[in-house]
Amino acid sequence: MRFSSLFLLLLLTRFLVFAQAYKPPHLEKKGKTMQLVVKDKPFLVLGGELHNSTVSGAAYMRPVWAQMKQKYLNTVLVPVYWELIEPEEGKFDFALVDSLIYGARKQNLHLGILWFGAFKTTYSTYVPSWIKTNSAKYPRAQNSKGERLPLLSVFSEANLKADAKAFKTLLQHIRQVDEQHQTVIMAQVENEVGIFNNPRDYSEVATKAYQQGVPADLMRYLAANKGKLQPEMETAWKANGYQASGSWEKVFGKSVVEEKNPQVFSYLPEELFSVYQYTKFVGQLAAAGKEAYPIPLFVNAWPKAVGFTGIPGKYPSGGPVPHTLDIWRANAPAIDFITPNVYASKQGIYNLVEQYHRPGNPVFIPEIRQGLEPANLALWIYGGHDAMGVAPFGIDDSSAEADPFTKSFAVLEQVQELILHHQGKGTMAGIFVDTAAKSQTFTLKDYSVKADLVVPRSFPGAAPTPKGASLAGGMIFAIGPDEFIAVGKDYELTFTPLKADSQKTQVDVDYLEEGTFVAGKWRTIRRLNGDEGTGGGSIGSLAIKNTRVGMVRFQKNATDDYSIVRVKFYRY
Repeated sequence: MRFSSLFLLLLLTRFLVFAQAYKPPHLEKKGKTMQLVVKDKPFLVLGGELHNSTVSGAAYMRPVWAQMKQKYLNTVLVPVYWELIEPEEGKFDFALVDSLIYGARKQNLHLGILWFGAFKTTYSTYVPSWIKTNSAKYPRAQNSKGERLPLLSVFSEANLKADAKAFKTLLQHIRQVDEQHQTVIMAQVENEVGIFNNPRDYSEVATKAYQQGVPADLMRYLAANKGKLQPEMETAWKANGYQASGSWEKVFGKSVVEEKNPQVFSYLPEELFSVYQYTKFVGQLAAAGKEAYPIPLFVNAWPKAVGFTGIPGKYPSGGPVPHTLDIWRANAPAIDFITPNVYASKQGIYNLVEQYHRPGNPVFIPEIRQGLEPANLALWIYGGHDAMGVAPFGIDDSSAEADPFTKSFAVLEQVQELILHHQGKGTMAGIFVDTAAKSQTFTLKDYSVKADLVVPRSFPGAAPTPKGASLAGGMIFAIGPDEFIAVGKDYELTFTPLKADSQKTQVDVDYLEEGTFVAGKWRTIRRLNGDEGTGGGSIGSLAIKNTRVGMVRFQKNATDDYSIVRVKFYRY
């Protein structure tokens, strides 16, 4: 009996040692990008963000977990509210946080924590009552008229200490209850920070700080990185003679106002001043959290978007918009990556993703709008920008059947290991075509690849041709010489060799398979040929038009799901 107890104790000890052997979730460099690593393996976020108040009641959340799993998510982004975890100063209640962790874990889902602390969409609406009602101790920012605003001042040490203590205590608790399981894999520090309707805080303490000029630590950072700064920052500093010190206007230029032109940096000195102050606040907050549990931390931006006003204050002044990235790097090194919230249409999504896809900053979209277009653009984001993850906002709005993202995440779940394998290598591309831009051309391996929105085929004697799709998204991977895997529907691909072979001028399909991935391994469902194949050329009236290119067209299926095909070409 004593031997059995000792044996069980040893087994339990070995299990606990093994369970704790994983590094905490973290980022690792992979080629030209960064990957999220969970339980020591690369992880692709197939995410969704819940509405702000959904998780405020454990009972309200119970049916939502299964709904998230039905949508093929593996990660849910959920708020944690300062006002609910510290209702009395110094007295913490983590019952709601624990219910989130255990609810997600039961469905084999991960969590991204959104810290609604001092700031949520700039305002301080989620701070506890003991802070809201004591503005003498916890002061507010002020507008140009001297009126106090409903947001905490980032110039207050009391505000910072209270927020940092709560955030640090939260991450300490998460580490205690979840480090072995790694249900929680990242945390967002605050939400859309900045100040509305003003380019800066006009309180007495803020105005005094502004008049003191650019702080020495920021000037040292600029000098140490001269020639390597983000283009926007470098251009503004250079245009003013690379000043080594001075007022914000002397270093970065006089303020201009062009409300209708977002390409102009209106109120740039005031905005960069606000950015400096917010990054100091958020940077110290993030450092306190990292000390407790070093999981990846990020901030999100209400971005300066094409087609909208370019004046800071109309979008949150001080927030992590692209032209401020250098100041965030200088003052908030504990922040691992910066993300945009994306509610724009196609061109806006293109612009924002490309603006945030910068060296050292992986693409992660914590909020994207709902709908068929963004659900298809998600494939372009993952494939074209090595994205760490995409998460539509308000994912709890609709059923799995009614949500266009369900089909996108279903196919992404199948190819997630393939995506992770090809990230950072330049062997993967994203596709999006629609009736406004019916073609997209790019280079992949030894081919120029053209994607075209499908024009339905017409055969003699066939039924009337159905109306074509209005848009299509997809991905393509180069997996070997002349060999590709493509994901999608409603578009066709044309492969033109980049180098001609005078002895073998023609191109044709060696084989074309439709299949799926099971546990990361390719499984062929059927070999496509004949009427279901593409035979090496575009087929119209059964005549081969071009034998110098290879082609792939996806076959319709009854459920209109995405297909995965594997094709290899040969020359003759």
